[in-house]
Amino acid sequence: MKLRIRKIDVVIIIIMIVIAGFVLYNVGYIPEKEELDIPDIQFIKDDKNRTLTVESVSEKILWEDIGIEGDCEKSNLGRFVSIGDQITECLGTITIWHIPTETQLYTYKFAPIPKLPINPLIPGYMRDVSPEDEGVHFNTILNLREWWYYTVVFDEDSDLPGWTATIGFCHLAWGDLRLTFKPDILVVILHSPDGKEYGGLINKQRREIIGIFGSPTLEAKSPGVNIKYEDSWALGEAPEWHVHAEDNDIDKENEIIIDLQYFARSSPLWLHSSRLFDKGVGKIANYIFMGCEVTGTVKIDEKEYNVQGIGHHEHSWSLGVLKLAVKGWDWCHLTLDNGWNIYYSKYYLTRQILASKTSKINPYASLIITTDQGETLTILEDIEITTKKSDKLFLLLKMPSELGINAKPSISQILLKTYEIRLNIDITDENTYEKIWKFPTYVGMKIGMNTVIGTIKWSNEDGDHEIELSGIGTIWNMRRL
Repeated sequence: MKLRIRKIDVVIIIIMIVIAGFVLYNVGYIPEKEELDIPDIQFIKDDKNRTLTVESVSEKILWEDIGIEGDCEKSNLGRFVSIGDQITECLGTITIWHIPTETQLYTYKFAPIPKLPINPLIPGYMRDVSPEDEGVHFNTILNLREWWYYTVVFDEDSDLPGWTATIGFCHLAWGDLRLTFKPDILVVILHSPDGKEYGGLINKQRREIIGIFGSPTLEAKSPGVNIKYEDSWALGEAPEWHVHAEDNDIDKENEIIIDLQYFARSSPLWLHSSRLFDKGVGKIANYIFMGCEVTGTVKIDEKEYNVQGIGHHEHSWSLGVLKLAVKGWDWCHLTLDNGWNIYYSKYYLTRQILASKTSKINPYASLIITTDQGETLTILEDIEITTKKSDKLFLLLKMPSELGINAKPSISQILLKTYEIRLNIDITDENTYEKIWKFPTYVGMKIGMNTVIGTIKWSNEDGDHEIELSGIGTIWNMRRL
């Protein structure tokens, strides 16, 4: 018997199914589909630091349920959305979504960072340093002076945020410290933003003669950096060095041990050399690694601190006879709040008796800016330096405590000059260690922490740009009669 279903039967069946479903739903056998809530997350937008910070969150929610689109850094976010979480390094448009409900929560717009013009043509030999160049040069009959030194500004993630450290190994020429037979210098100095100071400088007797016979207090070998001064030493080849410094009898009241690893992300730059091309064989030469990544520990009176930050490494050497010409220098390594670094140095060939303005075009001054830890460089050669404040050293000799620097491209920097770059900064000593050798030597040094404020301006196809600059750094001044 064949079963025949009429249209009226189909309609009746459908009506019965609907009625049955309605009854089952009302008695609770069929649960109501759960509707997802859209979370309420409030952010604080910080244009200056380019961050979005979670101010409040309405419920427990996973970051994996929040979509973040745009150019930003979100690797620091944890599992759950929490007050204080930060989305950093935001550029352009940042869009935030709730993924489960496909709901767009917010759109934030950050201005793009204008790119500072860089020197377009830096020959390869200007950024090439060999292991032999890093090694010793003073072990000749010419009795060269030679310096290796490392500086660092510890960042906010360190146990010593905002502190600075300077470690220097210095082989002076005989006569640099007039009638003083202790020309080997070790510098181990720590300074804090609130005025604390540890370590200092010591110079000790050299036991070698004309750089050949006997053993020096400061020992050095090649290739690479391989130097030792009693219990302090530095060892390595670019791009990595291990620096270990102990103050021993420098600081009579405190025990200081600094142990740091330096890593240079970028190639160095030769600042000066008596050779045009093969810079490392020059009798007068120096180079610098800017924006080194630094990690390690600092131990102060049995308490150890973990530290990290951005540092510089410089190496220089020259003939001993230059002591008759050089009457002073200023070296500054500056770490800015926006991540840039500035190196400034100036050698003085006349006694600095009165505060004065120096020549605009000065072959003995260097000013370098890097926005990416030394990968690209902006070198300004037209430099005007003004000593705004100074302290009396001895007799009529003065040591600067505040320098004003105005810099721009020189006439020879044709391509860079088209951008009309103008740098104006004030560098002020904040917390420094002073060492003075009086009669009959008459030499003074000041080493420590400084601050910098100012502006940089330039123009390009995107318009006029002006950026305010601020930061802290290390400084090393020397003056002599």
